[in-house]
Amino acid sequence: MDSKSVKSFLIKNKIDWLELQFTDFFGSLRQVLIPADELNESSMKNGFAKLDGSSVTGFADIENSDMVLMPIPETLTTLPWSQGVARVLNKIYCKAGSERFERDPRNVAELAQKYLSDKGYSSFFAPESEFFLFDSVDLDVDNPASGIGYKIKSSEAPASGSSSSIPYKGGYYPVTPLDKTYNTRLKIVKTLKNNFDFKIEATHHEVATAGQAEINYRYSEMLDAADKFQTLKFVARNIAKEDNLLALFMPKPFVGDNGSGMHTNFSIWNKSKDKNLMYDPKDKYSELSQLGRYAVGGLMEHARALSAIVSPSTNSYKRLVPGYEAPVYIAWSKSNRSAAIRIPTYHRGQEATKRIEYRPPDPLANPYLAFSALLLAALDGIENKKDPGDPIDENIYHLSKQKRSELGVNELPGDLNIALDELESDNKFLQKVFPVSVIDTYLELKRAEAKKIGSYPNPIEFYTYASI
Repeated sequence: MDSKSVKSFLIKNKIDWLELQFTDFFGSLRQVLIPADELNESSMKNGFAKLDGSSVTGFADIENSDMVLMPIPETLTTLPWSQGVARVLNKIYCKAGSERFERDPRNVAELAQKYLSDKGYSSFFAPESEFFLFDSVDLDVDNPASGIGYKIKSSEAPASGSSSSIPYKGGYYPVTPLDKTYNTRLKIVKTLKNNFDFKIEATHHEVATAGQAEINYRYSEMLDAADKFQTLKFVARNIAKEDNLLALFMPKPFVGDNGSGMHTNFSIWNKSKDKNLMYDPKDKYSELSQLGRYAVGGLMEHARALSAIVSPSTNSYKRLVPGYEAPVYIAWSKSNRSAAIRIPTYHRGQEATKRIEYRPPDPLANPYLAFSALLLAALDGIENKKDPGDPIDENIYHLSKQKRSELGVNELPGDLNIALDELESDNKFLQKVFPVSVIDTYLELKRAEAKKIGSYPNPIEFYTYASI
């Protein structure tokens, strides 16, 4: 979209204000609002000198903090809930706008996509977006020093409640009127389709009892898929607010029911995009090619290090427990949801849909970093011909520890600190694309986050220890 097309868009849609949006280091979307007539030929070429990088955690020191927001014209679109307002995603530049800012998460994804292209490949990504729709989440913070709790209010009570119209763990695919979040989900997907150019494949109530939603959109190239995931979270939160609901992407808000994941589906094609290199119709097991198997091998090799990026919060590891369709074990299979890596096999003979589904990620992951890391692990497996071993088609949750050991099944880290240790010792495969400063800063900030959260007493500790 050139400057003339941009001007035409602003006039046609009567846009007075423009949100300049960008993603911070941890994956939060941020914005600054400017008059729409500031978006012109000059600003599209030189960007907006609007960002103090020292005020964004993980970005820049105070003595070198002037940064420029550079609009990505193809992401320009209206905001249906704010009349006369449009939004545009931005790249971040530094050094008087002359250099791409290397800690901009989108920059990492751009570098990963170029690295892939230079090797003669292309890729398509499609995350499965799960989240909760609650009436509210009220923090109980009478005394932060003594513990923080929260109360979930939902017309579909969580598993620990007593007034749910959907039976415990009966949330999957109910019809109205049991599905009380149906209309909100419908509004979200209509908005994504009509205003943000999404190709929606499905939306439904997920397994968890309390208002758990899932939205699936059509695969696209990695960078676009990451942009879309950020957009989906932004839209879901705003539409939910219109319906007096809260869209919560926290992976495990309560115990006793399923958490929210971001199962990430991806495939690798030749650069001309006319052949899926992961597809082999002669493979009797799952139609996965040898290249695809090597990609699986790379993901398994680096799975524990990947956890720090794709499962990036202390709460993530409360989701990664056996029994709730959450992956704990580093294994692969064609239809086995107890394995970390699944090769979907709904139909045979469909080249376009052959892909890897990597199940550990959750919605708190920064999609630009997470998708890039998954891609690099897969490419490392391809380049080094990593053999993933035999697939495991049994329910791994039901296997004994001895049996898992005999099969060579390892586990994902059990908490964020362990995952960060793994990333610190295994990140060379990322350094082909990730600037070292990104890895070092990520480790430093995430360790500080884990330490801070770990220092707070937890309400369950009061419940367990108060009477002893």
